[in-house]
Amino acid sequence: MPTYHLLHPLGDLPDAYPAPITSLAFDPLSDVLWSGSASGSVAAFYGSGLRGVKFPVGGNATVLRIIASEKDVKAIGSEGIGSWSKGGVNKWHYSATQLTNFAMHPTTPHTLVLASATLANPVFQLLNSATGAQIRTVPSPAFISHLRSSPSLLLSASSDGFLRTHDLRTAAKREEGSALAHSGGISGLETSGNYAYTIGWGIRQGHPHPDPLVKVFDLRTLRPLPPYPFSSGPAFIDIHPKNSSVIVVSSSQGFVNVVDVANPTTGGEFHQVDTASYLTSSAISPSGDYLSFGDADGLIHLLTTTAEDTHVPFNGFDGQPIEWADQPEPLPNIHWTDSTPLNSIGLPYYTSPLLSSYTHPLIPSSTAHPPPAPIPPQVLASMKMVDFVGYAQLPKELRGKRNVVARELVKKDQGRFRSDRTRTDSQASIDASDLTDPIPKPYRRVEIMYSKFGVEDFDFGFYNETEFSGLESHIQNSYTNSLVQVLHYCHPIRHLGKSHITTSCRIEHCLLCEFGFVVRMLEDAKGTNCQASNFCKTISRMSQATALGVVDTDAERPDTDYASMIQLFNRFALEEISAEGNAFPQNPIVRPTNELVPMGQVAAPITQLLGIDSTTVIVCQNCGAKRTKEGMTHVVDLLYPRKTLTNEPPVPTDLDFATLMAISLLRDTTYKATCPTCKQLTQLRSRRTTPVSQLPPLLAVNASVNNDEQLKYWIDGKQGTFLSPQVDIRSYGEAESEDLDVATYELRAFIVQVRASKANHLVAIVKVPEAPPDQSPWYIFNDFVVENISEQEALSFPDKWKVPCVLYFERVDMRDHLDFSGLPDELDRAILGQRISLATNVNWAAHKHEPLRYEELPTPGTLVSIDAEFVALQKEESEVRSDGTKKLLRPSQLTLARVSVLRGDGPQAGKPFIDDYIHTSETVVDYLTEYSGIRFGDLDPHFSTHTLLPLKVVYKKLRLLVDLGCIFIGHGLSKDFRIINLFVPPEQVIDTVDLYYIKSRQRRISLRFLSWYILKENIQKDTHDSIEDARAALLLYQEYQRFEEEGKFDQVLEDMYKEGRLVNWKPPTPPPPPQPSAPTTPQRTPVRAGPISPYSPMNLGLQQGGMMPAMPPSPFGMLDPQTQAMLFQQGFGLQWRNVPRGGPF
Repeated sequence: MPTYHLLHPLGDLPDAYPAPITSLAFDPLSDVLWSGSASGSVAAFYGSGLRGVKFPVGGNATVLRIIASEKDVKAIGSEGIGSWSKGGVNKWHYSATQLTNFAMHPTTPHTLVLASATLANPVFQLLNSATGAQIRTVPSPAFISHLRSSPSLLLSASSDGFLRTHDLRTAAKREEGSALAHSGGISGLETSGNYAYTIGWGIRQGHPHPDPLVKVFDLRTLRPLPPYPFSSGPAFIDIHPKNSSVIVVSSSQGFVNVVDVANPTTGGEFHQVDTASYLTSSAISPSGDYLSFGDADGLIHLLTTTAEDTHVPFNGFDGQPIEWADQPEPLPNIHWTDSTPLNSIGLPYYTSPLLSSYTHPLIPSSTAHPPPAPIPPQVLASMKMVDFVGYAQLPKELRGKRNVVARELVKKDQGRFRSDRTRTDSQASIDASDLTDPIPKPYRRVEIMYSKFGVEDFDFGFYNETEFSGLESHIQNSYTNSLVQVLHYCHPIRHLGKSHITTSCRIEHCLLCEFGFVVRMLEDAKGTNCQASNFCKTISRMSQATALGVVDTDAERPDTDYASMIQLFNRFALEEISAEGNAFPQNPIVRPTNELVPMGQVAAPITQLLGIDSTTVIVCQNCGAKRTKEGMTHVVDLLYPRKTLTNEPPVPTDLDFATLMAISLLRDTTYKATCPTCKQLTQLRSRRTTPVSQLPPLLAVNASVNNDEQLKYWIDGKQGTFLSPQVDIRSYGEAESEDLDVATYELRAFIVQVRASKANHLVAIVKVPEAPPDQSPWYIFNDFVVENISEQEALSFPDKWKVPCVLYFERVDMRDHLDFSGLPDELDRAILGQRISLATNVNWAAHKHEPLRYEELPTPGTLVSIDAEFVALQKEESEVRSDGTKKLLRPSQLTLARVSVLRGDGPQAGKPFIDDYIHTSETVVDYLTEYSGIRFGDLDPHFSTHTLLPLKVVYKKLRLLVDLGCIFIGHGLSKDFRIINLFVPPEQVIDTVDLYYIKSRQRRISLRFLSWYILKENIQKDTHDSIEDARAALLLYQEYQRFEEEGKFDQVLEDMYKEGRLVNWKPPTPPPPPQPSAPTTPQRTPVRAGPISPYSPMNLGLQQGGMMPAMPPSPFGMLDPQTQAMLFQQGFGLQWRNVPRGGPF
């Protein structure tokens, strides 16, 4: 099978507005390629690259298909079908509505078969191909989208996904046979001999999805044959005219596969069409020497098997001469003088029909400039003429807005919201950048838009139809989302994160803890969007991160170099995780080794996975002295060949990635320094020796692309892609000549920076281990946009807009030999039974909650009721437009301030066992006391009298309840869990806002109104209380169960909605209580005045000379204060960083 290569694309005239090429056909007798566009015109392109005749098909309807025969060209649009000579003269035109396709009659000559898309009565229409006259109309069994002719039968493909055969000799009254090809519909059909090939759509999670299989059918029995896989999503299919078993399958992204289905194991040829948009049509020449592909920019891309220095006609031979368009006769030259009469300039005489004499279907239905409206008669009646100008006063009844031009507004950056799902896709405007942007759509940055309902209304599901969750991008430091996804799908690192959150970590702002929480959330979400808000906040709280410049303080700047930031953060994160996960001297052995390692000398788990121990040999070029230096690193920086001088040999440009990796590991460099032996300033040569056999199980690589010269190594060339899915690293250099091992690494994931005109952003491309077997394992994670892509697309670097940043490899021979059995994997349940607080003035007697006893620990299915309160760290940002409307730019940033969890069943149902206030070191701009009940001082350990704990400890409690299988009851829990940054499976959530809701009424009812109407209680009178709200939600659920058992819940719901409309959904104000006859003065309990200190982060001190966390007797036993303090530091204790003066932290 010959090999194809790309030619220069064909395009329309420079002054013509480009329109997508919707159909292509090669002329069988001439060197002509016929193309149809979405604007409703057909144009001829010749082998020399010139464009010939161009004529409209009918109106401005899209050209659906073209068939070029020996004498004419037939083309069909949705408004009709016609026949034209090859010079562009129309022979006949048949007008009809909702046509979809046509084909030649398989047995009767000079007969066309049309398919009509009328849903109420789909029909076949038979026409005379010479005159265009209708012969007869016969019913069709379904909505037909494609028609093809076989030697004796007519094949049809319908929108219901069935392939049908028809024998027109029976007047097509019945189908001869049918077979289900694609459940979501057929998008392409071709036939050759006794075989038919189809491509189409499947249904996944209720949504259409490109079927990655090319289906093959035997027309004799309509029996399916083994399909051919095409993971990129087939959009077009063609059959080689000289070899009926060779097919050409192409995707809309430009990926082309030429394969012999009779021998599919050979793999065939793979090509990538360099299109800036997407493909819209395809065709193959009669000789098979040319492949043509039309795209949405109006360009025609060509692939050919002919030699580059020779020209072979499109049809393969010198056939009929090309029929050019008629040229107008040149006008005679007139010698012009002052006395030349004007009537000497004659009018041209036309010998061919003018465009004005063409039939109506050939004239577009709309014009660019409509005629102006007539002048009202009352204006004409009052008009006064001065010379040749008329003046009139505008009557009052005609006055209105002035200087307003009516035009159609094109909405840009239009967000998709769940509250606006009734708007169909056809009503949404198409952004022109979709056709001009060179960056493919999955790589483009998508901003989160805010409606009046906030960020919860944004339709994240529209951007992710996979089962793998994305991360939201509207929070600070969200550029790290890409690295979080990469580390999440490196299973060894995922194990470490999940294990670490089960330990008693003593660090307040622990990056590994927050990573472990995000990993658990991504695992449970199964495609639901998540956010790494706590992880991103932790980065901002680390002083070393600020010093390194990895805190994204200028997120709005378009020129931010995120490639450098993510590589710095990659090194910083691995070093930090190594320190935080180091349980020396109790580190378990994760990476088995043949050497005997003492128990106290085992490195941190992350170092065992990623650490590279190396010996650097430094040689003085003057005295020859050698010295060695031991070192360990977690990240390899790629080292590119330096730019050579004029007297040096050129650097080879065909350097492959494996060689570049070996050079970077060796790092053979020369630099000038003072030799410690000879005391001379001389050249020193250093090289790093690392035996290949001792390379780690995971390899983290920073691409270190700092300029366009280094980026050239990554850009795709004639040899294919620079990056490969597997890399073999061998020994290089004399010092490693005895190490003959080869380490094979598989590319697991990598991060690229997308250079865009507005702003740069990062994208993660991951080979997901959990990917379905019938799909490509490669996925692109563009924040919350997740899409499946082919391996070719994943590894390709087509242009400078895609810049590599970070790569992660897994060593193949060590993947199954890692031992994680020594890592803890369960949270200590005693955390639910301990009572402890950071507050120094805690009043345990006034607390309403009682921790769980051992026999009360939850089991799967245990009911608990929960409610949370929040405070604002940042107020919302909005703008008021000129028309008075308000647009939300950024919602307020909330953080958890209090959470209460109540027992949901058992003898103590309704009794709280968690009522924790959360300490925060960030500045609170609004306590939202009216809605949260939180007041100034409640979150300060110096003044609070409540159970005050760090966020991480409270998060562990909630995480444990989720893992134990508890079912959470509450009101509006989706928003609460979102702010807490906790994903709870839907089957573990009972939300009363959804229970007491009629979907058709489109109104959700507040907890206060539900309590007033259902429970006959008035809550939230002055402020909110999380225990009161959680208990109300629990009682509402119990009432719901009672109503359902009695069979009257629907009636109660209807009555409640009626009552709500009467009182405007606000409970009536209860009457004031009766006043006592003699008011008494309330007794006030004296409060001991404590030391006043500024509002600062929590302060854990000693009993003497400082402040001690208050600890009452624990339900698990009576302990002395010193023992309880030790247990707190070990179980929940924190090791505070950045200790200010005057305090122990």
